[in-house]
Amino acid sequence: MEDNTNSYTRGFVVGALIGGAVGAITALLLAPKTGKELRGDIAEKSGEYYVKASDYFTKVESDLGIKVSEMVNEGKEKAQTIINSAKKQAGDLLENAEKILADAKVKAGSAKETISNKYDTIKDATKAGAEAFKTEYNAH
Repeated sequence: MEDNTNSYTRGFVVGALIGGAVGAITALLLAPKTGKELRGDIAEKSGEYYVKASDYFTKVESDLGIKVSEMVNEGKEKAQTIINSAKKQAGDLLENAEKILADAKVKAGSAKETISNKYDTIKDATKAGAEAFKTEYNAH
């Protein structure tokens, strides 16, 4: 809504300046003056309207510059928020990955120990079975 108001205000001011200039020139042309006086009056009024228009557009440009600057700053703040969030999420992911890796190492070590114990048990049982077989074989 603010853009429409600015556009309307700008259009009104520009229209008023142009209308004023046309009115002044018409009044000067219809006034009973010499050509030299008339040209001087037209030049003077043109200069006044140029200064007024220049002042107006300088103000508008300044206002736009401030708005653009505010938008840029707001964009920088939002970008920094996104970057900070991404850094935190990456840090959390790395931390979780390190925990999972540490847990996997512990479980792998435990599994290795269990397999080693079972291997030793199977080896001992096989050795005992072989000795029992030899004993039975020799006894017959």
